Amino acid sequence: MEIQIAVAKTNKYAVSESGDTLEVIERPNGGVSVVLADGQTSGKAAKAISSMVVRKVIALLAEGVRDGAAARAASDYLYTEKNGKVSATLNILSADLQTNTIVIARNNHCPIYVARGEMIEALISEAPAIGTSRNIRPDISEIPLEGGTTVVMFTDGVLHAGERYGESLDIPTILGSFLEDQEPPAQVIADSLLAQAIQLDQNRPNDDMSVVVLRVLHHKQDLIRRMIVRLPVGPDENEF
Repeated sequence: MEIQIAVAKTNKYAVSESGDTLEVIERPNGGVSVVLADGQTSGKAAKAISSMVVRKVIALLAEGVRDGAAARAASDYLYTEKNGKVSATLNILSADLQTNTIVIARNNHCPIYVARGEMIEALISEAPAIGTSRNIRPDISEIPLEGGTTVVMFTDGVLHAGERYGESLDIPTILGSFLEDQEPPAQVIADSLLAQAIQLDQNRPNDDMSVVVLRVLHHKQDLIRRMIVRLPVGPDENEF
């Protein structure tokens, strides 16, 4: 099998810095994790919060701490640092080669979509944002790491895209149409979802937008690990 992880993200229109922060880390016992946080509001203040949360989670995962425990620790840390006055949403998406599972830790009102074969499931159970009280727990889901599995997670800028114009992004339908083809690359799915979300906001995103797609393909071409990062640089640069 081959695991593909793709990211597409942009910042709120006319705001120079994204409040979303994303990092990818290899797990010490095998596998890879994606950590995505969205700080309260937008701009530099939100970026400072989301960066602080992601750094905390990444450090704990690197030490072998379990995903759920890392999320709880990050919440307590944010609560202590900001006296419970600041919140952030947090998602941790892991392909764990030690347990051969995909682990999803979610503190976010946005659903996460999981496609296996022709079935697309939405993870929508209650999962409060972190930082507003002690002992906030993430919603944890664990599924087998097997070919043909696709996971899509995103921040609320994508969820609410088009709302001011009476429209919304139908992610299950879009994802289903992609999966009718033979194993489309994860990056193609992520790019398309983000492009359609931006279009629904009339090409002026009403909030920071981030899309992460994890795909488990049945085949592998070789044993070489690859990572490609593309970062636009200039007046509209968007930091991860």
